[in-house]
Amino acid sequence: MDENPAMPTLVIGVIGADVHAVGNKILNYTFTEAGFNVVNLGVMVSQKEFVEAAIEADANAIVVSSLYGHGEIDCKGLREKCDEAGLTDIKLYVGGNLVVGKQDFNQVERVFLAMGFDRVYPPGTDPKINVEHMRQDFGM
Repeated sequence: MDENPAMPTLVIGVIGADVHAVGNKILNYTFTEAGFNVVNLGVMVSQKEFVEAAIEADANAIVVSSLYGHGEIDCKGLREKCDEAGLTDIKLYVGGNLVVGKQDFNQVERVFLAMGFDRVYPPGTDPKINVEHMRQDFGM
């Protein structure tokens, strides 16, 4: 799909040592079909790689997935790294199995919002909800 300069650019990927690729492929397909410009970094993506790709693509958002339960550890400090790189206005989205064990999602959400994420999604969220929120967030 050709890039559409009128649409936001999203950098997506699975953070840390996580190799869960299916959700990433679903998000890539959904966001692309919705018209977003998508840069898909795949699996096992470091914070540095997310930030560098966002700079290179002049991205509007970074979308982080994590399914192996270590998202809280892997995502800590991402907002600060974005700010240090001059990406102070970039939207940060995160979703999946973000913590080990069954924890109250409201608490998990509070933790990630406090880390600077704009939106936090529990496991099994319909990607169409992500698209709807992004359209709201980008005034579309």
